[in-house]
Amino acid sequence: MIAAGVLALNPVAGHAALGDETLKPKTTDSDVQDLQALLKKKGYFTYHETTNYYGSYTTSAVKKLQEDKGLTKDGVAGNSVFKALGVFSKQAIVDEAKKYTGTPYQWGGETPDGFDCSGYLNYIFDRAANIDLPRTVKDIHKEGTAVDSPKVGDIVFFDINGNGELSHAGVYVGDGKFMHASSSKGVTTTDLDNSYWSPRYEGAKRYR
Repeated sequence: MIAAGVLALNPVAGHAALGDETLKPKTTDSDVQDLQALLKKKGYFTYHETTNYYGSYTTSAVKKLQEDKGLTKDGVAGNSVFKALGVFSKQAIVDEAKKYTGTPYQWGGETPDGFDCSGYLNYIFDRAANIDLPRTVKDIHKEGTAVDSPKVGDIVFFDINGNGELSHAGVYVGDGKFMHASSSKGVTTTDLDNSYWSPRYEGAKRYR
């Protein structure tokens, strides 16, 4: 597994990060060049230079990677290909998180049969991004990079008991909302400015 904190390639200003969008044959995009560079490092892309065009060389390289990793060999660079290259999509984390809406809360739970808050985060980050988070909220908070305001895919932290200790966490999914395993509702989506959660909010961290 990839340790928390591994960086995806940085996007240029105003452009989506590599891994946020599926890339297909005949696509022309700067992300294609980033994809080719990663494939080249892994020994799959052997053409002498990288370009913005997703042509036959890129398609062949992606198919070879897919074959080696036991993936569907279609030549399309989607989530599974990016994960194999160590890149993950923020949207993939959100999509994975939403799959378990309504899953009951279970103390110590870390499977779709039942989650506690950190077990839920561990499960979705592992499956969506191959990121191996620590098991407890406190230890998760020790890693990652602090951010002033959360963006999609960041983890938000809370001090429920008001004693200065972090005791709850969820994943920010955009539009002022986060998803978490609530002890009363199970996996649910909640507004960050909710009258209960807002005063208990203790910041956010980024894990990539």
